[in-house]
Amino acid sequence: MQKGMHTHTERCVRAVQSKDARFDGWFFTAVLTTRIYCRPSCPVVPPKPENMTFYPSAAACQQAGFRACKRCRPDTSPGSPEWNQRADLVARAMRLIADGIVDREGVPGLAARLGYSTRQIERQLLAELGAGPLALARAQRAQTARLLIETTPLPMAEIAFAAGFSSIRTFNDTVREVFALSPSELRARTPRRTAGQTPGALTLRLPFRAPLNPDNLFGHLAATAVPGVEEWRDGAYRRTLRLPYGHGIVTLTPNPDHIACRLTLSDLRDLTVAISRCRRMLDLDADPVAIDDQLRTDPVLAPLVDKAPGRRVPRTVDEAEFAVRAVLGQQVSTAAARTHAARLVTAHGEPLEDPEGGLTHLFPSPEALAALDPESLAMPRTRRTTFTTLVSQLADGSLNLGVEGDWTETRARLLALPGFGPWTVDVIAMRALGDPDAFLPTDLGIRKAAQELGLPSTPAALTARAAAWRPWRAYAVQYLWATDSHPINFLPV
Repeated sequence: MQKGMHTHTERCVRAVQSKDARFDGWFFTAVLTTRIYCRPSCPVVPPKPENMTFYPSAAACQQAGFRACKRCRPDTSPGSPEWNQRADLVARAMRLIADGIVDREGVPGLAARLGYSTRQIERQLLAELGAGPLALARAQRAQTARLLIETTPLPMAEIAFAAGFSSIRTFNDTVREVFALSPSELRARTPRRTAGQTPGALTLRLPFRAPLNPDNLFGHLAATAVPGVEEWRDGAYRRTLRLPYGHGIVTLTPNPDHIACRLTLSDLRDLTVAISRCRRMLDLDADPVAIDDQLRTDPVLAPLVDKAPGRRVPRTVDEAEFAVRAVLGQQVSTAAARTHAARLVTAHGEPLEDPEGGLTHLFPSPEALAALDPESLAMPRTRRTTFTTLVSQLADGSLNLGVEGDWTETRARLLALPGFGPWTVDVIAMRALGDPDAFLPTDLGIRKAAQELGLPSTPAALTARAAAWRPWRAYAVQYLWATDSHPINFLPV
């Protein structure tokens, strides 16, 4: 699959006619006769090719006057994989829009974070996505509104403002325009909620492109879970979330065709951001078929991919938190890193209440960590310097690890910090920045796997050999790690 796929009419027509779910989110099909837009895998009889036209985003379809299909619900497609595998302006803008920046700070706020003028951003988004930032944010608000209408008993006025609309009238007009139903009609079509749900919790399904192997994804999150902030319970990963308007607790359960997500939020305006961050942590917008096909071209990796395809890169919901934990994990075991992090959480984290028990704190903010006494840290002096330098730069904003960051520039800033070598920078690039091509040739687990598989085991030689795996070396890392019996590679029993 490729950039601008919606312009390849013949390929799009074939995907629609074969109802190929792999293309969901890559493009949208608008039907000229019905004025409805669908995902490629829509279960209805495909329209005639001459009645199809293709758009790169749901927002572009809506701008052109098409309504969302009631059968395939194109607004619930997985997101385009492009925004997480690219680091250019459009990709960074899309990651920020998904994180709710336009709703919170407007288009000027989006432009300021990216370091470009609003005009430049408008032009580039229109050229590639057929819609500007306001239209893209509006489409996202409509999706959030639909989710709240269908999964909560909240009054419509509360839903309107929680979804980011400035008025109830705009909310009503947008829902009617996008879904061809009023908010109350949308709710009437939804089956009644089942009993036994946690009070105040939102329950939803997070879609993904198959295949998805949950073993290393949830295994990694569970094995490295910091007590009080994260836990594995009853087949689900749970953790606390620091969000723009408040905090939340999420429970994520792997299922064959979706990830079950249960969210408890202190402020419903954080719903869109919470979903976006959970999807990013679980790498749910990846294109596993394209990734695995590339890695299979290497005869050493092919058997590993064939044995358990669809591995994702376990990422994070909080980039600053992950960077701090990466420093705590330097040259110590997974268990020791958890112990260090748990001490910080108990001493400096913000307490919260978990309706289900088990979780007790938000991970400490950079500001809280920058204010602590360095002498209280039970670690060697050199690593203490690394830690304090990192948190002070995160706290004062001179180091930004957010989704809008330029990966190359951020790597250079990290490498300039004391105590930051290639391993620390690359693991942050892979799991916090989201670089799909980050590689860890100095990692002990990778070197051990390379030796067992007959790959070069020195960092320079292994890096040269891994050139054939680009731009998916972060996924190759997951397959190489999986050759070991470490707990990160297995779902907890």
